[in-house]
Amino acid sequence: MVAASCGNDPNDTGIEYAPDMYVSKGYEPFTQLEDQKRAVMSESGKEWLINPDGKNMREPVKGTIARGQIDYVFPYAKTAEDYERAGAELKNPIAVNDEVLAEGKHLYEINCTPCHAADGNGKGTIVQDGKYPQVPAYGDRLPTINPGKAYYSITYGKNLMGSYASSLSPAERWKVIHYIYSLAGLTGAAPAAATTDSTATTK
Repeated sequence: MVAASCGNDPNDTGIEYAPDMYVSKGYEPFTQLEDQKRAVMSESGKEWLINPDGKNMREPVKGTIARGQIDYVFPYAKTAEDYERAGAELKNPIAVNDEVLAEGKHLYEINCTPCHAADGNGKGTIVQDGKYPQVPAYGDRLPTINPGKAYYSITYGKNLMGSYASSLSPAERWKVIHYIYSLAGLTGAAPAAATTDSTATTK
């Protein structure tokens, strides 16, 4: 044992006793291996050793909100009734200023101009190419809806427009809304009253 423990390489730890104590096994969070099963006296005949759903990780408690994600809570269903309710309840929490409008314009040009065009007239490039039907101009459409309905439409999509929830954060959606109302020369870009609705909070 003395001879085995001595060596010329100072980085050589020698023979390890119980190597599992030095090098732990890494478990995949979503998958348990077959050797992590155990036989039990049950109707199924098999039971997972760690979690019954076959995962190594635990599912979060129902209703859990990830840190920093409170803005993504959206308590409105994709229904006509909740579209109207969102329009009545949601207010733009971001005060408008030049910086907000500049960022809203930048996000609008990336995500919206192919259909709505840079000036908001609804004749973007894919409309002009005949690949998409005519989009209502903001000057015609926005007077008929309020910012709450606009936010709902960006979040869920509306008519032929798909959802942009994966492309724009809640705060970015509100900034785009400020910009499109200002683009149409409407007062929807004015600072909104404070609201306690969780969907209207920003960081």
